Amino acid sequence: MEHLTFDYPAQRTVTTRAHVGVVGSGDLEVLLSPADAQTAHVIVRTSVDGYSHIWKSVLDRFFTRYDGAALIEINDFGATPGVVALRLAEAVEAAEVNDGAASGNRP
Repeated sequence: MEHLTFDYPAQRTVTTRAHVGVVGSGDLEVLLSPADAQTAHVIVRTSVDGYSHIWKSVLDRFFTRYDGAALIEINDFGATPGVVALRLAEAVEAAEVNDGAASGNRP
């Protein structure tokens, strides 16, 4: 079991939480919640050791498009980089939908 952490600069505040995916059978879950600082902090817990460079590449690419100040927890059970990117995008979308619903705006 490997535990990795990454930090990225953020430009905007995240106000809601999101949870997508499940751990098990080659999948992963992403938990996204507001961060206290203007930083995105990512914690990865993975069952596959030795792939920190792949995680860094996937997250670097994701954070070229996403600028939210969030705590992102990823619990992985052997997901492929494509699934990681998909789940991250789903978590952001879910948080934005939740934020719109909380403020009375519908997407």
